[in-house]
Amino acid sequence: MRPIWKERPSPGYQAIKALVLGGFALVIVIPILVVISTSLASDRDIIDAGGYVLWPSHPTFKAYQTLFGGGLMGRAILVSVFVTLVGTAIALAVTIALAYATSRPVLFGRPVLLMVLFTLLFAPGIIPMFLVVKQLGLLDSLWSLILPGALGAFNFVVLRTFFMNVPGELLESARIDGASDFTILRRIVLPLSKAVVAVVGLFYAVGFWNAFFNALLYLNDTSKWPVQVILRTYVLQGKSLSADQLGVHPPSQPQSLQMAVVVVALVPIAMVYPFLQRHFTKGVITGAVKG
Repeated sequence: MRPIWKERPSPGYQAIKALVLGGFALVIVIPILVVISTSLASDRDIIDAGGYVLWPSHPTFKAYQTLFGGGLMGRAILVSVFVTLVGTAIALAVTIALAYATSRPVLFGRPVLLMVLFTLLFAPGIIPMFLVVKQLGLLDSLWSLILPGALGAFNFVVLRTFFMNVPGELLESARIDGASDFTILRRIVLPLSKAVVAVVGLFYAVGFWNAFFNALLYLNDTSKWPVQVILRTYVLQGKSLSADQLGVHPPSQPQSLQMAVVVVALVPIAMVYPFLQRHFTKGVITGAVKG
């Protein structure tokens, strides 16, 4: 007898599953469609729809032209791209180095590991972190958006756990052949860990791109604001104040400009996911030692 999970589903079950999945898809797709449509809608479309538009009758890029006409949004995108790329690279380098070092048997290994985890799992708080950033001379610098988030406890634990599962025989054979720890990490461990490194890198990239609180604390120069601070400022603080800060003249219906800011903040990081999607589903075989 075949197991029940290998039996072909009945047509009724397939129909119910399609309806449920279709409902969840609509719940996800419709808000995104409303955001994009409203950003492309004309003032007349917004007035006729009473606020937000599901499908614009007179699409226009006026909101985006207005948004980028002030200059601040263009600089903010460059700032966010720089912080995301440089921050992700630094965070991956630091996390990989620490995870590999603590995954290998070393003298006083457990106390060292507990010390590392203890310092990572307890956040210092806003005021101590602000004082540290100030003493290091990082106030009003883009490095204040990168260095405080250069190591995440969760990502460190994930990488360390994966590194510990790499067969020790591979590492020992490489060490017998004269390979250094750096060579072993670069030529053996990392090639076997592409999937987990890609996932952790995506976590870091999303975190750096979406972060805005550090910018509010450490940056006074509006020309160094990332995209998320502009999004927060414009959507939450009202039309006149945020328009002055953006350097633009708001349209008669501000909903289109608000949704344009949301689209600009959402699309770049969303475009990265398809390139890393295969690493979420593709299994990685760490290999075996042949006799």
